[in-house]
Parts: sequence; C-alpha cells; structure tokens
Amino acid sequence: MGKPNAGKSTLLNQLMGEKLAIVTRKAQTTRHRIFGIYNEEDLQIVFSDTPGVLEPKYELQEKMMDFVKDSLQDADAFLFIVDITDKTEPSEFLIDKLNKIPVPVLILINKIDASNQQDLEAVIEFWHQQIPKAEILPISALEGVNTQLILPKLKSLMPENPPYYDKDQFTDKPERFFVNEAIREKILLNYEKEIPYSVEVVTELFKEQEGIIFIDSIIYVERDTQKGILIGHKGKPIKKVGTQARLDLEKFFDKKIHLNLFVKVKKDWRKNERDLKNFGYR
Repeated sequence: MGKPNAGKSTLLNQLMGEKLAIVTRKAQTTRHRIFGIYNEEDLQIVFSDTPGVLEPKYELQEKMMDFVKDSLQDADAFLFIVDITDKTEPSEFLIDKLNKIPVPVLILINKIDASNQQDLEAVIEFWHQQIPKAEILPISALEGVNTQLILPKLKSLMPENPPYYDKDQFTDKPERFFVNEAIREKILLNYEKEIPYSVEVVTELFKEQEGIIFIDSIIYVERDTQKGILIGHKGKPIKKVGTQARLDLEKFFDKKIHLNLFVKVKKDWRKNERDLKNFGYR
C-alpha cells in the first residue's frame, strides 16, 4: 500500500519476477486490486497490489479506494511503500489504519537511488515516529536495491496455512484483464492531460487459433472530443498504441498476437454506478 506513484506496482513486478502490473510515471496507473501469487515448494505468498491512496473526487476513485479498504481486512502483513522524493503530507488515513491493525507492518522507503544519506536518515526518523511498531527498510524497487531482503522477511511473518491457490497459478486475473491493462498502459504513456484518466478498455474477443491469439478490444472514452484526440491525425497515434501493446502482449503470452482496437464514447462513465459495475469496479 501507499500513495499514488510510490512504486507499488514496480515492487510487485520485482518480487514476482514477472510484469503483472502496468507501470507509468502517472499517478492512478493502478485502478484494480491485483494479486501476484508467489510460490515455492513449501510456501505461497499472495501479494495484493492496490491503487494509490487518495482523496476520492468522483465515483471511479471511490471504487478504487474500496479495493484499498478491502485489503486492510484480510492481510497477514503490510508493505507500506513511501516515495522518498515525495514532499507532500502523508496519508493520515493510512497512518491511522497501520497503527491500529494487529499485523506486522514493513515500511519500504523507496527510490533511495534518487536521494542522499542525510535525507534518507531524516525520512527514516520521521516514519519511526509516525508508525513506531513498523520495521523500516530502504529500497529501490526499480533498481532492485535491497528488494532481495523482502521475501525472507515476509517468509518469517507468514502464518501456516494450506495454499489459497493452485501452485501453478501466478495471478487471480484472467487473460483479458492483462490485455486491457497493456493497452491502457500505452495510452498512459502516449497521451497527456485528461485522456488517460478518461479511458477504460474492454476486450470483447480473445481467441487462440493455430498459435495466434486474435484480440478485439474497445477503448471507451467519455466525450467525442476525447475520441478524436485518441484516434489522432490519420489514426497514427492509436496505431502506435496498438503496436506497442501488441509487442508487450506477445512477450507476455509468448505467442503471436493479432490486435484490433476500436474507440467508442460512453458518456461520463467514471461517474456512472452501472458503467463502473460493468467495467469490474465492484
């Protein structure tokens, strides 16, 4: 858990050794709660990557915060990720919750490669005061600094239980979810301002035939003007998104991909309870 853009998804991918969560420099990249299921012979750890904690401004963000609140109910340990370069006020909601929960808390001071020793010591002291019971570990999720220390620590904290999932399963999400996220990641990377946040992706066709996966995905926006910007001049911007997403998906599925993208308008879907439910924000 942590604030938007703290490095939660980067850390999940680092710990799993697999790109499960999309990663960009933009806040609110993660919208859903994503499970990464890490397995060894006598061990299973289910990592829950949550959206960044924020003050909701519309219905979609309310649903995103519901995913965060759900994760507070069922965890055996918490990894609270702090961006050392973030100078804004910490989330009082998270500090209060993490002080009250009866399970171990590990504070990961992330992005230490972008700071110095003096600042690091000050941040460590600050968080010692904020959450006294927590253990603190400085890391760089992107560079892999100290991330090798996290799994051994978590192994010592996990209770004995039967595995929740099959040992060959590495996530709880279906294939279409990763298609949607790969497309949305490329939109986040290629477009500015409101466009990336007004987009939702739905994959209507996912069919494998003779070693090729055929995919049809719809990109929904809220207004006609957004549709025009997304498609762009002579369709070149949306074609670039499709090409980048296809290349990532071919690596992910280890198969050839045939990807078709369509853009449609669903007015004000981020504020519509029924649309959010249909898009999986339950």
